[in-house]
Amino acid sequence: MQGLKRKLVYVTFYEMIGLCMSTLGLAYLSDTQASHTGPLAVMITTIAMIWNFIYNSLFEYWESRQATRGRSLGRRVAHAVGFQLTLVVYLIPLIAWWLDMTLLEAFLVDLAFIILIPCYTFVYNWAFDRIFGLPASAMATPQGSAA
Repeated sequence: MQGLKRKLVYVTFYEMIGLCMSTLGLAYLSDTQASHTGPLAVMITTIAMIWNFIYNSLFEYWESRQATRGRSLGRRVAHAVGFQLTLVVYLIPLIAWWLDMTLLEAFLVDLAFIILIPCYTFVYNWAFDRIFGLPASAMATPQGSAA
């Protein structure tokens, strides 16, 4: 599976699992009801889905121009950490506003996700690539072809 279909399947399943984790995790970490954190988790998931699609497109564009192909451990870690760190810029102000807390308090609530999500992203990406195969950007180019 390649192209837009791959990206849509990837993002849909990634974010569905993330939505469940976010709702329950935010409720636990903020000591509020899941009914209060559920809408926040939906907003977070929506932002994450949009950013995930953009981020993965940019990452695959960069990846397709690298001399070394494949998804090494280092490349997978860089992908997971890069996604989470860039996403935090969008999420901390939203969490602070929704839960009526300071940016520092929102950062502390989000800290668990800052640690958990790259791990989840790493495992999810590995499993997704095992099930659906590597994207074209990570596949070796045929001998004699220009990269």
